[in-house]
Amino acid sequence: MKKLTVVLMAVSLLTGFAFAGGKKDASSGKLIVGFAQIGQESGWRGAETNSIMFYAGQNLDTIQLHFADAQQKQENQIKAVRSFIQMGVDVIGLAPVVETGWETVLKEAKDAGIPVIFVDRMAKVSDDLYATFIGSDFIDEGMKAAKEMARLLGDNGNVVMLEGTVGASAAIDRQKGFLDEMAKHPNIKIIARQSGDFTRAKGKEVMESFLKSYSKIDGVYADNDDMVLGAIEAIKEAGKKPGTEIKTISVDGVKGVFEAMVAGEANVTVECNPLLGPQFFDAAKRLKAGEKLPKWIKSEEGVFRRETAAKDIGSRQY
Repeated sequence: MKKLTVVLMAVSLLTGFAFAGGKKDASSGKLIVGFAQIGQESGWRGAETNSIMFYAGQNLDTIQLHFADAQQKQENQIKAVRSFIQMGVDVIGLAPVVETGWETVLKEAKDAGIPVIFVDRMAKVSDDLYATFIGSDFIDEGMKAAKEMARLLGDNGNVVMLEGTVGASAAIDRQKGFLDEMAKHPNIKIIARQSGDFTRAKGKEVMESFLKSYSKIDGVYADNDDMVLGAIEAIKEAGKKPGTEIKTISVDGVKGVFEAMVAGEANVTVECNPLLGPQFFDAAKRLKAGEKLPKWIKSEEGVFRRETAAKDIGSRQY
């Protein structure tokens, strides 16, 4: 196996972002990529960073990666993108910390002839300022969850929904997908919906309220795993059996929900995959070769069930 080179990251006091890599080596013939990451605010985000850096580290003979950690600040990401433009990288990858405020710097990249790939998050800019977006289909995630719920309930029962942060795109689209698919199963009733704000604590609080208000709950759907993990706590404290008496389905695929499935307390998680390194570098290679890409490259994601969780958990990276 090729020895993995660990990339040393140093904090630049001048620019305010962590940066890895040196100057572009134009004579090497390598794919030269700059990636401006949001930061490391979560395990999911860290898994994405690790996926990108690991892939580059395993392909040192063909890839040169310049990586910037913006520490959750848009101004640091903009500085990083400008640094990549000055280096003359082949492709820029960007996970925008916010949706707006990118037009000027992305026009600079366009004027320099450097294509930009948005990774896992989009920005509100015109189509001509970016080459492609690599990320999840949140509506499809919700639809997959609904199909799993219908399967588990045998097309009959009462379901409550733990919704994500009000106004969040992931929450809006997952709910749309879930409800659109559930409309095809008229004997399953959505008896309550409430925001759990994507957090475990709030998910538990809302589930406690549901359990006090409704005597018959057959299933719980949550827009993310953290809320369903909170709901599982509430179900157990109410003297009921999560995963058996009350089926649980959620989205993300974090390791904690795999542990709950192994314990028999969760049923299904629909993956929202942060391991985008292979797809990102494949797209960058194709752009360097002059290929035109679709505006949306959907991330590769699966559905994981309790029956295989003990086998699957060993491969989880986040």
